[in-house]
Amino acid sequence: MLKSNCLSINEQNHLTIGGVDTTTLAAEYGTPLYVLDEDAIRQNCRLYTHSMEQFYSGNGMILYASKALCTTALCKIIASEGMGLDVVSGGELYTAYKAGFPMEHVYFHGNNKTREELVMALSLGVGRIVVDNRHELLQLENLCAEQGKKASVLFRIKPGIDAHTHDFIMTGQIDSKFGVALENGEALELIREAQTLPHISVIGIHCHIGSQIFDLAPFKKAAEVMMGFIYELKNKLNLSIEELNLGGGFGICYTEADDPIAYDKYMETVSYIVKSEAKKYGVSLPRILMEPGRSIVGSSGITLYTVGTEKRIPNVRNYLSVDGGMADNPRYILYEANYDFLLANRAGDSKTETYTIAGRCCESGDLLGKNVALPPAKSEDILAVLSTGAYNYSMSSNYNRLLRPAMVMVSGGIPRVIIKRETYEDIVRNDIE
Repeated sequence: MLKSNCLSINEQNHLTIGGVDTTTLAAEYGTPLYVLDEDAIRQNCRLYTHSMEQFYSGNGMILYASKALCTTALCKIIASEGMGLDVVSGGELYTAYKAGFPMEHVYFHGNNKTREELVMALSLGVGRIVVDNRHELLQLENLCAEQGKKASVLFRIKPGIDAHTHDFIMTGQIDSKFGVALENGEALELIREAQTLPHISVIGIHCHIGSQIFDLAPFKKAAEVMMGFIYELKNKLNLSIEELNLGGGFGICYTEADDPIAYDKYMETVSYIVKSEAKKYGVSLPRILMEPGRSIVGSSGITLYTVGTEKRIPNVRNYLSVDGGMADNPRYILYEANYDFLLANRAGDSKTETYTIAGRCCESGDLLGKNVALPPAKSEDILAVLSTGAYNYSMSSNYNRLLRPAMVMVSGGIPRVIIKRETYEDIVRNDIE
């Protein structure tokens, strides 16, 4: 029943994470509550880094995609595991800086970076800036000229690949707000222009085809297309590409129906394609970068809620309300994302009832799931939503002026708070009368 290695059911029939009883966590820290298993996160990190060593002789780096979840504690974990960091905003960049993350291992992405963010990136010594468009390229050139610096850049490429995922999380096709296209020659001409700019050093190219992907075929095709473009750049511009960033988007298990591929298989598959294509084209092997974010933290986290009211509408549905909702997990209202649910205090009981899990926000669409099978629930039960480590806290809000939950990290059976629960004073802190 439990597909995550960090979860189990103890002798009291309670759900545990990292060996810690979740009902104890709920009682001590309150709900809603995000909980992460640090040991599981580190295990996922090592699976990726070891696969880079095994299948590509270490000629690359795994970059944690911090948009999935970005905290100072997590940045420190990623740094200690020898990984780099992919950031997409000034806020993520500043978090990395405050965590003492090595800036030379930071890659700065984004389709509309502000001038202030680019200035920050240059002043902090960010390792690579992933250029999205011509406007950004020229702005970066001017800023570097002002500061007397030279920026090492990658270019975000749209490889024209359908990743067979939700429309909102597909990013590799030509109709995307991200990057420059191959099909119409846009990418080639922009890189040609970049070669003429004195403060820009073209280091590599980048693509990202989407998220929550369970098929190896799109990643194989992306590697083939990008290696073909590396050959085109060498042949037409005499430009040798040093780094190839193939993005991420590797799927995780949200429900029992999901069957994710072992994460090291991505590196194994990609390395074979890159090596064979490099040999075919007679180009040097590039340094490989990959950006797993969700797959490192997603299944390593859960969210705990306290059940409130139950509302039965005969022949329609049974609503079960909890003390959180779209403010701490907007993925259902955005994507109708599916999750597995448990009553943490009766984790092994038979699921004989069907509920729609309702949040407490003043929106009819504020749901966490429909047709959710659970044991008969009652007020004060603890509801656990599984695989919420990614894109829950990072997408949370103060809608209805709700407080963002605390986050607890468990390691070796010992919990610690890594994000404090907000207070009402936090809510009004920036208000001006």
